[in-house]
Amino acid sequence: MRKILLLLTVISTLQFTNVSAQKTFTVDGVILPRTIKFQNKTLSLNGAGGRSKLWLGSCVQSLYLSQLTQDAEFILDSHTEMAIRINITSSIVPATKLTKLIHDRFEKSAGNNMELLRSRLEDFNNMLSGQISQKDIFKIIYSPIDSTVWVYKNNILKGKIKGDDFKKALFGIWLSNKPADEKLKNQLLGK
Repeated sequence: MRKILLLLTVISTLQFTNVSAQKTFTVDGVILPRTIKFQNKTLSLNGAGGRSKLWLGSCVQSLYLSQLTQDAEFILDSHTEMAIRINITSSIVPATKLTKLIHDRFEKSAGNNMELLRSRLEDFNNMLSGQISQKDIFKIIYSPIDSTVWVYKNNILKGKIKGDDFKKALFGIWLSNKPADEKLKNQLLGK
């Protein structure tokens, strides 16, 4: 009888409790949305981290997925929507530093496929060139519909790059077995 009364009390309490999910998260002073929209799909924040010594040291990076997981290999092999969001937090980030870091890390991630990907990496780097200012936001989004990586700067589409192989090497910068920063990888995976 006590158990039944306790159960009824819990159930009635839950019915009147107003639960609201967080709509944003703050990482190193940067407010990140819990979800982002892309091609009528909702991508959810999987994890985020910032100020990596091996990376830019002046940004917050976040990973958004259509299927949340802590399995990096699954993400890299997946043909589902995914996004890396880079929030610039310092006013002293030359575009050349950003593109050089991505180029160096991309080469490690691509391994033996680098020659096949080189021209697409050059196109990608050109999309990141130009003035970079504090509060700029880059979104790198993979679309499985046409197997392309879409590159946005401050919600303006800079271009698209074809290929699952390119997506895997690019996202591998952060999620491969030899990521740019192991701590950041774990943060992006929500570990």
